[in-house]
Amino acid sequence: MKVDKREVAAALLPAALLGVAALAAWLVATLAPDTEGRIALGLFAGLMLAAVAGTLLRQAYLRWVHAAARLVEDAGTLLAADVQREIAAAGAGAEVQALAGIVNQFAAQRAALRSDIAQQVAAASRNVEQERNRLAALMAELTQSVVVCNLDGRILLYNRRARLQLRALSAHKGATPSAADGAELIGLGRSIYALLDRALIAHAIESVQQRLGRGAANPSAQFVTGTRAGALLRVQLAPVRTVGSGDADALDGFVLMLDNITRDFAGQAERDQMLHTLGEGSRASLGNVQAALEMLDFPDLDASTRERFMAVVRDEVRAMSARVQQLAAHSAQTMKTRWPLEDMRGDDLLAAACRRIEASIDNCRASVEQVDAELWLQVDSYSLLQALASLAARLAGEYGVKLVRLRLTRDDKADAAHARLDLVWQGPSMSTETVIGWETEPMRVGDESVGLTVRDVVERHGGEFWFERERVRHASFFRMLLPLAVEGERLEASTVVRGDSRPEVFDFDLFQREPPRELAERRLAELTYTVFDTETTGLEPSAGDEIIQIGATRIVAAKLRLEDAFEQLVNPQRSIPAVGIAIHGIEPAMVEHAPTIDAVLPSFHAYALDTVLVAHNAAFDMRFLELKRERTGVAFEQPVLDTLLLSAVVHPAQESHRLEAIAERLGVTVLGRHTALGDAMVTAEVFLKLIPLLAERGIHTLGQALAASEKTYLARVSY
Repeated sequence: MKVDKREVAAALLPAALLGVAALAAWLVATLAPDTEGRIALGLFAGLMLAAVAGTLLRQAYLRWVHAAARLVEDAGTLLAADVQREIAAAGAGAEVQALAGIVNQFAAQRAALRSDIAQQVAAASRNVEQERNRLAALMAELTQSVVVCNLDGRILLYNRRARLQLRALSAHKGATPSAADGAELIGLGRSIYALLDRALIAHAIESVQQRLGRGAANPSAQFVTGTRAGALLRVQLAPVRTVGSGDADALDGFVLMLDNITRDFAGQAERDQMLHTLGEGSRASLGNVQAALEMLDFPDLDASTRERFMAVVRDEVRAMSARVQQLAAHSAQTMKTRWPLEDMRGDDLLAAACRRIEASIDNCRASVEQVDAELWLQVDSYSLLQALASLAARLAGEYGVKLVRLRLTRDDKADAAHARLDLVWQGPSMSTETVIGWETEPMRVGDESVGLTVRDVVERHGGEFWFERERVRHASFFRMLLPLAVEGERLEASTVVRGDSRPEVFDFDLFQREPPRELAERRLAELTYTVFDTETTGLEPSAGDEIIQIGATRIVAAKLRLEDAFEQLVNPQRSIPAVGIAIHGIEPAMVEHAPTIDAVLPSFHAYALDTVLVAHNAAFDMRFLELKRERTGVAFEQPVLDTLLLSAVVHPAQESHRLEAIAERLGVTVLGRHTALGDAMVTAEVFLKLIPLLAERGIHTLGQALAASEKTYLARVSY
């Protein structure tokens, strides 16, 4: 058998050290007892022996023990966290490096097997995915606000309309947390009871279950409730029945259809009050007029008395006329705002206008002369088509125009938010007085009187209307400026995270009800988290540095919810150092008109309600929040997990626990670094990778994770 030299060296090392020690002792013994150099020589020999032994043992530890420990951690990461990367064993012995190569081969084989299984699963579940996409598309197109909840009231599905409507509620008069732009009111895993009274929903569910028990096929319940923002909501509740249950009235959850009726209710109340005033006032006026007329029938009335009664008649008639005119004006205004502005393609609008003109006007044709196919308008198509048809009808009736042409182009101003819609015809021009008359007189199409004017329609769209003459072409046209549809809102969370982290708008796994257990005993994979980060003016919160941006995302049911993000700039009310601007890129002009921390912190608190906070180096961020507690009255009292400490728990042999280093170890792509939302997204993906690694060490619950974090040496850092 071949002898390993390192094995022999390790076996002989103690004997060699003992021999060196004996030689040093012999040298010391040969010196005279009174020689001072005897002691110095002994000390020198001992120090040399300790240095040689320490160096040899340290090199051996790093080469075979520490390198093996790091290999074990890296291999455990590949196994538990599903990380796709090769591990290295730099500085290790040849055997450890060879073992690392074998581990990489096993990891590559596992990745190939998983890829093959994933392809087979994808092929088998293609129909399910197709149904899922159909559902997502259907929900996105619904004009009704829809929210689906489990029986605990946790939101598991909502559509875009619901998000926009709740955003409007957040901005409603009286709503305190508005800086989040509605993000604090809705999100997957969020409780619907933050918006609606629990007792109302419980009563509606009980009513539905009773009707199910009586054999009703599709029961539902409806109620009207007020929100904390002062708005009125009409809510219709429908049940989600338990599949495969023998119990006819067993439910898994419920569907809510929401309708904000605040404006309708206020308009109806105002209309009712006006009708009541008209009725009561007219009754009194008619009584006075009748009495006056009866007195005027007497032939012996003197002139002064007759004039007094005539004045009564005139005054009452004027009062009745004023009330009728007020009601008519209110009705006209109601008609103006009856239909909402909605996004519509420009070419679709012109095609509909041509059809409407030709269908309503005899002997008049309409065609599209020019249209920008990329234009989307935000219009009330109903009233706008009436305006175009009315103008075309007057051209045909009063000027004998047989053909009108429509064109739609973008306004040529650099910052224009409008498009130009022209109604063009060949023929005689008209005076300014005629144009003003057509603009201000009630529109009429055929025998139908609309009640609105062209000016009303233009004002409804916030645009302009005028007449122009093209002398070269001997043509004339009416021009309307119409608002362009908003091309997009602020950047979505997907712009700062990996492209393969597709956002989801629903998760039916949340139908599983959460067991009523103590929070510390809950498993990490079951909890709901708010993962956040802050950008600040500096690194010393106690010395006056301030928050200039807060970004956060949520983890629900062990999934990152990219669509449920919080991002808000904050006015620090102090200067931003240039050294910080070079890192985070936030300049003073960007935060000049942003809300202060007094407005942002309540919104973020509402967004993070009933969740566990997660941050990287959380002590730094939490110190900034705690320093604002007395000023804002906002306290974050929920548990806090720190990915810095958790990384030290699962990887104690690693040299660095910076966010970039952890992300590289766990195979997380870092994008949007040093932006609050970007760092929060990276931290969230890192945290999801750490959960199975913690489980490998026997850390399954929130309480265990907190206790393990507190034992790390990094937990001693304070700010």
